[in-house]
Amino acid sequence: MKAKKSNFVLSLLNSLVYLLFPAIVALSIAPALAQKTVAPIATPQTQLQKGEYLARAGDCISCHQAPGGKPFAGGLRIDTPFGYMLSPNITPDVKTGIGSWSANDFYRALHDGVNKKHQELYPTMPYDFYTKATREDIDAIYAYLRTVPAVSNQVEVNHLDFPFNIRLSMIGWRELFFKEGTYQPNPSKSASWNRGAYLVEGFGHCSDCHSPRDIAGGIEKKKAYTGAVIDGWFALNLTSNITTGLGAWTAEDIAKYLKTGSYKGKTAVLGPMGEVVHNSMQYMTDADLNAMAEYLKSLPPNSSLYTGRAGPDPSKIIGAKLYIDNCSGCHLSKGAGVSGVIPPLAGNPVVNAPDPANIIKVVLSGIHPRANYIAMPAFKARLNDQEIAEIANYGRTSWGNTAPANATPEMVAKIRKNLGN
Repeated sequence: MKAKKSNFVLSLLNSLVYLLFPAIVALSIAPALAQKTVAPIATPQTQLQKGEYLARAGDCISCHQAPGGKPFAGGLRIDTPFGYMLSPNITPDVKTGIGSWSANDFYRALHDGVNKKHQELYPTMPYDFYTKATREDIDAIYAYLRTVPAVSNQVEVNHLDFPFNIRLSMIGWRELFFKEGTYQPNPSKSASWNRGAYLVEGFGHCSDCHSPRDIAGGIEKKKAYTGAVIDGWFALNLTSNITTGLGAWTAEDIAKYLKTGSYKGKTAVLGPMGEVVHNSMQYMTDADLNAMAEYLKSLPPNSSLYTGRAGPDPSKIIGAKLYIDNCSGCHLSKGAGVSGVIPPLAGNPVVNAPDPANIIKVVLSGIHPRANYIAMPAFKARLNDQEIAEIANYGRTSWGNTAPANATPEMVAKIRKNLGN
C-alpha cells in the first residue's frame, strides 16, 4: 500500500508539472537585470580568448552576477509565478562554485542540462539552446571560467514553491520540450549563414524571448521569432515581416543595431535587450554580427526555417503524458533508468525489437526482481489497451530508439487475453 501511495503522489506531481511548470519558463527567462561592466576583447585566438568571447556571446554574466556582486558569483534573483530561483556561482571556487567540476561535468550541464550531482537543471538556464554548442566551444568556456577570480558565495538556487521545487518535476518538461544535440550545418547554405544560425539558435538563444509559447510553455514553432511579452517587455518580431518585423531592415542595419543598440533615426534598445547589447553583443566581431544578421534576414514571417528548440511531436503527446504519469518515476527522463537498479529504455533491445509483443507483455504483467534489479509492477489493471499501445509506441520511437510505432490496441487486447489478464 505504501508503494502504491508513493507512486500515486509521484504521478500526481508529474501531472501537475505537465500542466503548470512550463509556464515558469515562459515567464522567467529574461528578468530585468542590473547593468554590468565588462571589458572589451580582441578577436579570439587562444582557447582562453575564445572561451571569454563565447561566454559573452552567451551573455553568461547577465544571469550569473547579482547587483553589487562579483562577476560570475551568482545570486541573481529570478522571480517566477511559483517562487524564485537564484543563479548559481560559476566561479572556480571549489566549495561554492564549480571549482570541483571537470570539463566533462561542465559539458554535460550545457549539453544535457544535468549538473555534477546528476540533477536535472531548470530551464531558466537555457541549456536547451546551449546544447547546440560544440564540445570544443564549451571546453573553451570552461577553460576561461577556470581563470576568473574564485569567489566564495554559497547560493541556494531553488526557492520554487511545492511541488515545483522537486527536481523530478523536470522529467515532464524535458520529455516534451528538450532535445539534446549539437548544431548540424545546413549544406545548402553559406558558411556565414550557418555561423549565424549557430550563434542565434545556440549561444544567443534569441528565440527564447522573441517567441510566443503555447499553453504548455513550449515555443509555438510556426510563430517563432514573431515577438512575445517577456518580463513585462515586448520582445520584438525578428522575422522578415515587412510591417512588424525586420523586413524593411537590411542585414547591415541589424548588425549595427546588435553592435550599438540603435537603428539610426528609427529606434534604440529598451529593457532587457539593452543589457544584451551592453554585456554581450557589442563585444562580438563584425563577422559574427553580420552572420547573425544574415540568418535573421532569412527567417520568413512564419519562421518556417526555425531550427531551434523542438516542440513536442503532436503524435507523441498522449504517449509522453502517459509515460510521465506511469513510467518516469523509475525510468527517469529520456528513459535513462538507474544503472544496475532499473534498466534503461533508451537503447534497450526489448523496447527496440521489430515486434512490440515483449514490451507490451512487460507493461501488462510487470517483472519480478532479478539480480540487483528491482521489480517492475504490472499495469494491467491501471491502463487500458489503447494506453498501453501509446506507451509502447512512445518508448519505441523516443530517446534515439528507432523501432516502428506498430503497437495497436488490438494487439494489446490479444496479448492480455493470452496472458489471462
